[in-house]
Amino acid sequence: MAEQELPLPDYDELPIGTLRHRMRALDADEIRTLLEHERGHADRVPVTTLLTSRLDELERGATPSSGSQEQMPEVSEHKRTGSPVSPSAPAQPGRSTAHGTIGQTGKGAEHSE
Repeated sequence: MAEQELPLPDYDELPIGTLRHRMRALDADEIRTLLEHERGHADRVPVTTLLTSRLDELERGATPSSGSQEQMPEVSEHKRTGSPVSPSAPAQPGRSTAHGTIGQTGKGAEHSE
């Protein structure tokens, strides 16, 4: 089936988050069309799972939403930001650590004999 005949324009380029949103407006026959196309082409497990799950919902009585078929912005995944300092970088004197301040000795060290 040509992509132009699919119920969602640019289906093959849709990120899964956008597909999840846009497929909510499709009926069971349209979901079956996408599922058949997916299985015959990329056969991406997360996509076939998503489509199969939606088809099950529709067959159990769910109704398509009247939502927009416009491209929704993809929700970005959480990105690790972390510290810009590498573990091999030297510690800076006077900066606090989990165990006190670097370069300062504890009271016990001053009083030991």
